[in-house]
Amino acid sequence: MKAAEISKTRIIVAISGASGAIYGIEALRLLREMGGYETHLIVSPAGARTIHEETDFTLGEVEAMSDVRHHFRDIGASIASGSFKVHGMLVAPCSARTLGGIAVSLGENLIVRAADVCMKERRKLVLLLRETPLHLGHIELMANVTRYGAIVMPPVPAFYTRPITVAEIATQTAARALDVMGIEVSALNRWPVENGPVMPVSANEPEDD
Repeated sequence: MKAAEISKTRIIVAISGASGAIYGIEALRLLREMGGYETHLIVSPAGARTIHEETDFTLGEVEAMSDVRHHFRDIGASIASGSFKVHGMLVAPCSARTLGGIAVSLGENLIVRAADVCMKERRKLVLLLRETPLHLGHIELMANVTRYGAIVMPPVPAFYTRPITVAEIATQTAARALDVMGIEVSALNRWPVENGPVMPVSANEPEDD
């Protein structure tokens, strides 16, 4: 690897088989546009199918957005080792099966293994869990990975941005996920706290909900 590439911040992006492959694709696009990041991509077989079913991208086009591509079953890849330095990992979307594998440190594929490495090395791990409605098993798995250090971030749209298109929702969500990882993204629309409108509160209404 070239010396210039070693200085880049390494980010793992994984696309599993849940609905919402566009979130991982948008994260890759944003990281590439910003520069200074070396992206490592893992796509599960189900994730590849979801890309085909839900987007106009081919798998090859998505892979071309990343710097390094890893096979889903290659548990001997660089990112499967804690000695390989990465800033963190984003699983977008994260299926319930992937969540379960991470929760029990199953390690049967590279997505789960790389996520487990991030947790054991105390690195950022953000899971865009895409499942609804949730049963108790899902909720308990989310509680477990949270105890282990992961951040569960269901891709809930931010409507204060007044999105018009699905693309705007995907970009805002992906940017927010990267922000949670500690990556400053100019595409993120933040809540205008200081200069935003002040909503009047009636004297007869409580101030909270």
